[in-house]
Amino acid sequence: MAEIYLETGKKKIFAGSLEWPGWGRFAKSEEEAIEALAAYGARYAPIATAAGFKFPAAPRLSVAERVPGSATTEFGAPDGHPEADSAPVTAAVAARHTKLLLAAWDAFDAYSATAPEELRKGPRGGGRDRDKMIGHVAESEEAYARKIGIKKPPNVREAVIEVLGRTSDGGPLTDNGWTARYAARRFVWHVLDHLWEMEDRSDMEGGE
Repeated sequence: MAEIYLETGKKKIFAGSLEWPGWGRFAKSEEEAIEALAAYGARYAPIATAAGFKFPAAPRLSVAERVPGSATTEFGAPDGHPEADSAPVTAAVAARHTKLLLAAWDAFDAYSATAPEELRKGPRGGGRDRDKMIGHVAESEEAYARKIGIKKPPNVREAVIEVLGRTSDGGPLTDNGWTARYAARRFVWHVLDHLWEMEDRSDMEGGE
């Protein structure tokens, strides 16, 4: 059984795993969000495997918590904070978080190194091309890093791994910042969301 939480906005619902940081999808209803999450298990599995973990082939999803969304939810990014996020982070949990984040970064970097520079546009001609997407991910991670107490390090990723690799009591890692569990989920989700977008939009024959 894989426990998930649902984050409810006015027009969007986010279904996210509490055990597998970054495995989460948006939809317009709870049922659709859960279905999308289940469908993306096959895309998340290689990340888990690369991190050294066994991802269940057909996980049964159980809703453990429901939390309210925010303007960030409506924008398309997970912003809910289930009670599970406040649980202490042991050395084993911290290692799990960092291994999955490293695997996500490796997958994103590997794919973006070979992806076409120009990506297929969305239905209204929108969407970043490859280099702008890479830049967006890097810029976002600099902003995310500040939410866990990191300020202008020489290497953002190394600093993030150092912080998320520590044990914690489950509270925010800095004043008005994020907990380690939320940070892991947000970092990994953002990398994978753009990895999968880049994969989907690399097919230039797909049309608009």
